[in-house]
Amino acid sequence: MPAESLRWDTLEALKNSSKGKLKYNTDWLEKGEGVLESVNTTPSLSAWVLRQLSSRSPQKAAPSSPVSVTGLSAEPSAPARDPSPPAEPRGAIEWEEVQGVLESVNTTPSLSAWVLRQLSSRSPQKAAPSSPVSVTGLYAEPTAPARDPSPPAEPRGAVEWEEVQGDAVENTQKDPDPSISLLSARATQVEGCIRVCEKNHRDKAQELLRQRLELQEEMVGAMASRESEQLKRFEELMELKRRQEYQSVRDMLERSSQEALGRQEKLKEEHRHRMKIQNLKLREAELQRLREAELERQRQVEGRDRLRRLNSVQEEVLQLNTLIDPNSVQASLDLTGYSVRGNQLCGHVSEIIRTTAEGEFPSAEDMARAEGALQEMRTMIGIMRQDIEAALEKKRRYLAEEEEKRKQLELQRQQEVKPQTAAPPAEQKGKQRKAGLQTSAEESTLKWYKELQEISRQCAASFEELNSSKDMQTKKLRMELQKAASIPVSQISSISGSKLREIFDKIDVLLSCKSVQSAGRPVSASQHPQGLDFVSYKLAEKFVKQGEEEVASHHEAAFPIAVVASGIWERHPKVGDLILAHLHKKCPYSVPCYPPMKEGTSIEEYQRILGYRVDDIGVEAQDSFLKRMSGMIRLYAAIIQLRWPYGNKQAADPHGLNHGWRWLAQMLNMDPLADITATLLFDFLEVCGNALMKQYQGQFWKLILMIKEEYFPRIEAVTTTGQMGSVMRLKQFLEDCLKRREIPVPKGHLSSSFWRS
Repeated sequence: MPAESLRWDTLEALKNSSKGKLKYNTDWLEKGEGVLESVNTTPSLSAWVLRQLSSRSPQKAAPSSPVSVTGLSAEPSAPARDPSPPAEPRGAIEWEEVQGVLESVNTTPSLSAWVLRQLSSRSPQKAAPSSPVSVTGLYAEPTAPARDPSPPAEPRGAVEWEEVQGDAVENTQKDPDPSISLLSARATQVEGCIRVCEKNHRDKAQELLRQRLELQEEMVGAMASRESEQLKRFEELMELKRRQEYQSVRDMLERSSQEALGRQEKLKEEHRHRMKIQNLKLREAELQRLREAELERQRQVEGRDRLRRLNSVQEEVLQLNTLIDPNSVQASLDLTGYSVRGNQLCGHVSEIIRTTAEGEFPSAEDMARAEGALQEMRTMIGIMRQDIEAALEKKRRYLAEEEEKRKQLELQRQQEVKPQTAAPPAEQKGKQRKAGLQTSAEESTLKWYKELQEISRQCAASFEELNSSKDMQTKKLRMELQKAASIPVSQISSISGSKLREIFDKIDVLLSCKSVQSAGRPVSASQHPQGLDFVSYKLAEKFVKQGEEEVASHHEAAFPIAVVASGIWERHPKVGDLILAHLHKKCPYSVPCYPPMKEGTSIEEYQRILGYRVDDIGVEAQDSFLKRMSGMIRLYAAIIQLRWPYGNKQAADPHGLNHGWRWLAQMLNMDPLADITATLLFDFLEVCGNALMKQYQGQFWKLILMIKEEYFPRIEAVTTTGQMGSVMRLKQFLEDCLKRREIPVPKGHLSSSFWRS
């Protein structure tokens, strides 16, 4: 395009001028007309003018543009489109003069200024520069063009160089004018051409800029429409993709749902199959359970039947054993052997019963053993009866002979008139010593035992009204009194002597019918007429229960409980009698006695009499029974050797060591029982042996030696293999005591320092 070539020419011209040191910038098209405003300055004298002057003759040469001198160099200020000078010379300075003047400028700046002034003053019509020249020191630069209203004068010839040089020398000392204007017609024409050219270039630039803007607008519009179409196509493509994705998701969901339905149907089918198998298994398990339940029921029925037969066997064995009474034989027949064997057979049957008391039914072997023992007992009883009948027959014959002799003697006495008497056989029999060991306690001991039980029965009957009352206030009082009696006994321990004394004082105050605190409320036994009997009975019952439970588990607890019980017994003797009554009822071996089985008494009732716990489940286990009996015997052994340290020292001991000696002697006078005799002897001697040794000394050691040599073999004779634990403990204890000649102080014994704590 033409505009493109002109544009590049313009840029090349600007680039070669002093004011055109410009670099192309792409923002010019956007800035528009402002880019060309920098061109609207007056062009200064450039090197091109000098070159034009040098190319012309000195007579014709005239400057066409202002000259700018800067130091020692001159540069072009504006590009010239046509290098040829203008055609019409309008009067000029001789070239040699101008060249000399310029050369002088390089050496004397003030002279250059003066030369210019001379040129302007002498030939104003000839020399009219197009733009003023400003000379300062060694540097001259163009100033703004002068606007002279007067028209230029006609040229007036040239100034001689010599005159110019002389005038310059004369005026070197003068103060020059700071600015001199050189303006000529050619310069004015050139300047006008330049301005017209600039205006044309600016108009062309503006037109090109307008065209380019229109082209840019068209291009932007085309681009916008194209981009809009592309955006629409893109949106259509995205919508297509979205529909395709949505369709693919729907297809995938449908496939998934179909697969899920298929899997669900498959799982349902598998579940139905498993349910069928499970139902079959459940039916089989139910049938198996029913079969096992039926077998278990049959086993239970058979076991209960065997248990009933075993109880019947035991009942019959015990009844047959009661028939063996060495003291009831009317003839001089020793039945000790039958008695010992009968006790052994009863022990065998009791051992079988103990296995069943642990929750097991007797087996066929157990029944065979029990029935064998019963058969042996029957055979022995038959033999014993035959022996008794033979002895009775022999006794009858003896009595008949004696009666015959008596009659004969009576006849003789009558004849001789001399009274003679014969001792009746009954008196003879009464004076005979009993052969062998006893099977029951002495008459005095049994009488004492019965008296204590009668006291306990009368005390329980005395507060029957309080115990069975339906009145709410009476019930509340009964509960408070029971708590006031039982809670202090439960708190007895060997922590400190002061704590034990507080408990004793609380119990003593309660038995003295004074008010005590119970559950934060005051309560007294005097609030009801039967309150004291109720409190005494419950207190004694609680003491024995502590021995049955606490002492059975912790042997050391026997001493603090016993010392409090002994102190209460000393101040309130009725409570002591009730303690003994409860102790004898729960542990008949503390009397000691082996209660015989009376006619018409059931097995369960007889086991209760012997001290066993019997409930709906059955008889308690032998280990539990022995543990309870051991606890109560240990409590009894501690009571008989302890006294309350703050009591009356002058008063007699209500139940002292003499009762311990009596108990031990009576135990050794009775036939031993399997398991129970060895256990009780060991517990009693371990707790009370040291006190008895100090009290009776030599007599006690004789008793220990007799137990070791004579009584212990009897214990071993009635003990089976499974009951040897207690026997071995007793044997070891006796051997150690006899070897060291001393019985150690029992564990838990309360020393004198305890009461200071």
